[in-house]
Amino acid sequence: MHKKSVEEAVTSLHDLSAVDLIAGYRAKQFSPSEVLEDVLAHVAAWEPHLKALYAFDPDGAREAAKASTARWTGGEPSGALDGVPVTVKDNIATKGVPVPLGAACVKLVPAEKDAPPAARLREAGAVIFAKTTMPDYGMLSSGLSSFHALARNPWDLAKNPGGSSAGAGAAAAAGYGPLHLGTDIGGSVRLPAGWCGLVGLKPSFGRVPIDPTYVGRVAGPMTRTVDDCALMMSAIAKPDRRDGMSLPAEPLNWRGLEKSPRKLRIGLMLDAGCGLALETPVREVAVKAAKAFESAGAVVTEIDGILTREMLDGLDNFWRARMWDDLSRLTPAEQAKVLPYIFKWGESGAKLSGVDVIRGFNQTMAIRAAAAKLFCELDFVISPTAPNVNFPAEWASPTNDPMRPFEHIAYTVPWNMSENPAISLNGGFDAKGFPIGVQIVGRRFDDIGVLGMAKAFEGLRGPQRPWPKPPAK
Repeated sequence: MHKKSVEEAVTSLHDLSAVDLIAGYRAKQFSPSEVLEDVLAHVAAWEPHLKALYAFDPDGAREAAKASTARWTGGEPSGALDGVPVTVKDNIATKGVPVPLGAACVKLVPAEKDAPPAARLREAGAVIFAKTTMPDYGMLSSGLSSFHALARNPWDLAKNPGGSSAGAGAAAAAGYGPLHLGTDIGGSVRLPAGWCGLVGLKPSFGRVPIDPTYVGRVAGPMTRTVDDCALMMSAIAKPDRRDGMSLPAEPLNWRGLEKSPRKLRIGLMLDAGCGLALETPVREVAVKAAKAFESAGAVVTEIDGILTREMLDGLDNFWRARMWDDLSRLTPAEQAKVLPYIFKWGESGAKLSGVDVIRGFNQTMAIRAAAAKLFCELDFVISPTAPNVNFPAEWASPTNDPMRPFEHIAYTVPWNMSENPAISLNGGFDAKGFPIGVQIVGRRFDDIGVLGMAKAFEGLRGPQRPWPKPPAK
């Protein structure tokens, strides 16, 4: 680790990776309390513009950081993340904090206990200083919410950070500390990671226990570096009996990320099979990433997408019906509080027949079969994370049309349904300097391999542009 001057360290602690923070604590270059204060000062400069946080608790965080500082002073850190500032998405329960799910209609009842990923973070010594914002029920790839203020993208405040892990994406890109925890059921970690220039991992289904669990739903890290992503996974990928769909404990080496692309079979998926047309700058970045792997010795072949219109529409129908099940239980007054876009989309689910819904759900199995067949011949797949460069901050989705809500998730959603690990990381920028994400997908359960490929790509890609700075007062 580069040894910084006192002045340099004090002014840039919020930008240090979690790996460097732990090294700095160990070397007694700075303390968790000093780091937290620098992060809080940085949050104060950015948050009026971004609106990324919910349940911001600086006083509680100061107490946790003080305790961590004492442990490091005594040479007895409690875990792999001791003293590292962390945020947790609204829909991941933390004890004593209501879970509004981004929706103004949800009753604010304090959670009785931490959900599994939050519990693992605390056990590892992480300092949870805030929750992060999300759209209603997590069913938008947007920072728009009926409960939270509108979240914006720090690379361009007029643009959307994406979602549903919207606040997490904005916070990570702005430098609210190094580690942020999101959730992903169709792209909700990877999409904001792509639009915010981050590393966002959707682990293999069940790798990170979560409560409540659901088909395709996972929790995953959003960070600035692959090493930080792996470090966070080492803490949260541990068993919890509350998740009946979690994977058995497995001794994975989260630090063993050195992987050569040489002779690996990689598929380049430029056509997702359906959804929004791929914008030229995004295509160029994805092709450049594939060529970088090819230059490193990988065997790259362009492949067709596996998602069909029937699959995407089937998922849409299934999720509409599921949404209406929730909305139909609300009183008229509560329904009136729901984001109109979400209510219009969910209400249409009432018109679907039981057969329509079953056919929709069965598309998850069709996607699994298609993905399994694809990975019989390939080690990894590279694709864009999203088909578009960006979209306006005020929009609910890239189409802003509740009757066409998922046209932008064709590159991401298949891997939720198939349970494959998939990671988004920055592949480059458009002509205006806006980040563009590249996705790497691996075989089921090969989370270490996906992280290794992402780490290799960080080296092939080279240095990135500086992170955005807060607007002048």
